[in-house]
Amino acid sequence: MSFSTRLSLAAMAAASLSACSLTSSPEPAADTSPPGKAVMRQAAARLAAVVISGKSELSPWVESRFTQGKGPDDADGGSAIPISPDGYFMTADHVLARSAGRNVFVIHGQEGPLRATKARIVWRSASTDLAVLHIPVATPRYYTWSSPDQWLPAGTTVFHSGIATGFRSEPGKLVTSIPPGSKNAARFKHDIPLEPGDSGGAVVDSHGRLVGVNSAVEFLVPLETAFFIESEANRPNVRALERMIETDRRRNPELIPTVVPAS
Repeated sequence: MSFSTRLSLAAMAAASLSACSLTSSPEPAADTSPPGKAVMRQAAARLAAVVISGKSELSPWVESRFTQGKGPDDADGGSAIPISPDGYFMTADHVLARSAGRNVFVIHGQEGPLRATKARIVWRSASTDLAVLHIPVATPRYYTWSSPDQWLPAGTTVFHSGIATGFRSEPGKLVTSIPPGSKNAARFKHDIPLEPGDSGGAVVDSHGRLVGVNSAVEFLVPLETAFFIESEANRPNVRALERMIETDRRRNPELIPTVVPAS
């Protein structure tokens, strides 16, 4: 399946939904409540993608929701996650592997006309497979992180919003726990199968809070048949991430859009 086709399927799925420091404390019980319809609609409105291309403009193709014209033949990309009201997004670092000398676009705006906006790479880390992008556009539909002081035990209900299978897969659960207070990025596993294009997408708890960023999928391959085992994702040090973004705002004030508080 081509990257352009994955974007088309993601747009249709999201549009449909939008319409309708380690502690010694004992690990708490997992929250196994399923996500409600309102949480799923909010996640659909936040669905975003990264497209990397040598082309300098994608707007006609994107604004038609990928129905008019042809997408770029050289497109690479994956999913993206809005994490602030002023244009900051997260994705997986490996999604940007072929970005050198090419344009990076964030496709966003599921509740209205889709937009393709050129993005600036703020930060990336190969060791944690995390990256931060910025577009000079207000992004009123964005995720807030689950508390860095919260323990997320194995068995906690999660779902994901990647552009390949997000909203077309059932909620799953964390396979490994995410303890509170980690000073470094935390790698964790969940049991939701992923496909190419889901990398960089959000792992979300049943209350709509961002847990982490999808990274990879593991298969067991005995002879000729592959069996899905589990998927991997990463969670940054949330407080360090927020400090880094605030530093970037101060260094680039001319690129930061004005955010109008919700009434």
